Amino acid sequence: MLNVTTAGALTGIRVVDLSRVLGGPYATQVLGDHGADVVKVEPPGGDETREWGPPFREDEGRRGPSGYYLNVNRNKRGIALDLRKADGRLALLRLLEDADVLVENFKAGTLEKWDLGFEAVLQPMFPRLIHARISGFGSEGPYGGFPGYDAVVQTMTGMSSVTGSAASGPVKMGAPVVDLASGLNAVIGILLALRERERTGKGQFVEVALYDVGITLTHPHSANWLWGEKLPTLTGNAHPNVAPYDLFATATRPIFLGVGNDGQFVKAMAVLGRPELAKDARFANMAGRNTNRAALTAILAPIFAAADGVALARALLEAGVPAGPLNNIQEALDDPQTAVRAMRIETAGYKGIGSPIKLSETPPSLRRLPPDFGADTDAVLAEAGFTPDEIAAFRKSGGVPEK
Repeated sequence: MLNVTTAGALTGIRVVDLSRVLGGPYATQVLGDHGADVVKVEPPGGDETREWGPPFREDEGRRGPSGYYLNVNRNKRGIALDLRKADGRLALLRLLEDADVLVENFKAGTLEKWDLGFEAVLQPMFPRLIHARISGFGSEGPYGGFPGYDAVVQTMTGMSSVTGSAASGPVKMGAPVVDLASGLNAVIGILLALRERERTGKGQFVEVALYDVGITLTHPHSANWLWGEKLPTLTGNAHPNVAPYDLFATATRPIFLGVGNDGQFVKAMAVLGRPELAKDARFANMAGRNTNRAALTAILAPIFAAADGVALARALLEAGVPAGPLNNIQEALDDPQTAVRAMRIETAGYKGIGSPIKLSETPPSLRRLPPDFGADTDAVLAEAGFTPDEIAAFRKSGGVPEK
């Protein structure tokens, strides 16, 4: 069932979303999950991720949008405008008259080329508007204005240089963490700007660059370089500053042991049947365990190898030690914890991942399914004050495209 009447923390906030692919759509989905009225504006060809499959949704014998698109575009209404056309720009400007936030991920200079730049046009026309842009590298610097994708940024910011093992060599993360983190940083920036607008009455420009976000995601390796000027090596699943903090093979399924302090080490060694190791001078504190991690791993590896991984991980958790079995995606989504935390949504023909942001008074909700291309164009434009004849004229001119 859709929670069509559920108010969220952002109820009353109107968002015009010109973004495509992942970072921007993920950001606006977060806003929509929490009550914002999000209008997704697609170009004539649509958001390209509609075709990023399989898998695709099956719509009565025809192929629907991809699972990729569906997973980051719920809680939005969908319209189509061609901003290269005068009528398309006119329609957009009308939508912005009562909008609080504009989100886009065009290359720097694109909106300016269409006479829609923030400083020259949008800010004077709509002084309360918050304009958020997600781009590859921002607009300044030697890479300013260049296109950027997640994997490229992972490579350039050093993220890939610390991911992998000596055997694998540098690799990118298996999930698009830069895009997703950029979307989250955009949400943070938008909320900060909304809070500042309460004080001053003025909107502002919010810029999030994938490159900048990638740099922030290199912690603690960046801190280790800034303070120690030592480049990290590829350590696989091990942590550069913490031990034991690694994936261990067991008789059944590999488990990850994450010991973050000396107290946890004492508890872990008791569960593993080697309490005396917590008193060994080599391992009694974190600095010692880091220095002697090879010797510690040599002792622990055979203990893990003889154990039932799932049972051992549970015993460690119950003792207060962070640990967990290596799950594949299906196992993670089928885990009872995922269901209890409402992190898997299956309702009204929709399947997706739930919101991790839980508010006690205004929880996130599913109010709208991901929109089909241009499905709400007429209704949204009518709300903005355009007559049926004007909308028909927009279609004739190509400002409102048909797919």
